[in-house]
Amino acid sequence: MQARWEEFRRLHREGCFVLPNPWDIGTARALVQLGFRALATTSSGFAWSLGRADNRVRLEEALAHFYAIASAVEVPVNADFEGAFAVEPARVVEHVKRATETGVAGLSIEDSTGDPNEPLFPFSLSVERMQAAREAIDASGTGVLLTGRSEGFIVGRPDLDETIRRLKAYADAGAECLYAPGIRSAAEIRAVVEAVAPKPVNVLAYGDFTTVAELTALGVRRISVGGALARVAWTCFLEAATEISESGTFKNLGRAVPGPVLNGRFAN
Repeated sequence: MQARWEEFRRLHREGCFVLPNPWDIGTARALVQLGFRALATTSSGFAWSLGRADNRVRLEEALAHFYAIASAVEVPVNADFEGAFAVEPARVVEHVKRATETGVAGLSIEDSTGDPNEPLFPFSLSVERMQAAREAIDASGTGVLLTGRSEGFIVGRPDLDETIRRLKAYADAGAECLYAPGIRSAAEIRAVVEAVAPKPVNVLAYGDFTTVAELTALGVRRISVGGALARVAWTCFLEAATEISESGTFKNLGRAVPGPVLNGRFAN
């Protein structure tokens, strides 16, 4: 594991890298075959594979999933640990410690509550939760990298100043990478990068609004896609299945990757 921790940290120091998000062992191995140097789990993609909505996975299931993905590939894996499946800082410590035992090289903690009326934890509690995650990682004796996420832009609170205030506080609390999913304009991204410098920033590429080259030029160090690859897969699946159900035809199946190609990909 030492080599993976070191490699993951090295990636955050040098240039910009893409951290794609598989949702099972097959997609994880395929992404490594395509040359990606690190991966990240996706809470939404994994939840959908279980037939659930995002944020409906249980702690034990998430931990088992982290272990399965990290054990299946040789590259560093970052865990989407949602809100640590806890509210109180003491429980965050307990759960983060368990996450560090799954073989992941990094994990993220977010500040969303799941309550549409109060979608973000209060500022002070959010900082305490990040400090708790830092405490747990330090006590674990691992090199797991901590990412602090502020979710305002994806939970109906798109306030850039407040997002930056939170990210800076998370950095001070021990987060080593900062992440505000949902920001997309060059001005927003540049403002976040400059506010938390020299710590690296992750940007979520959830649609066709940017490129790796553009984000690199803005100073972004890490790019993830969240559940977007899973959504692409679900799009193709639902289109083909809907065609069969409604039209009784199979045209979409003709676009599928041949079975022998997939068998060859996973032959070893």
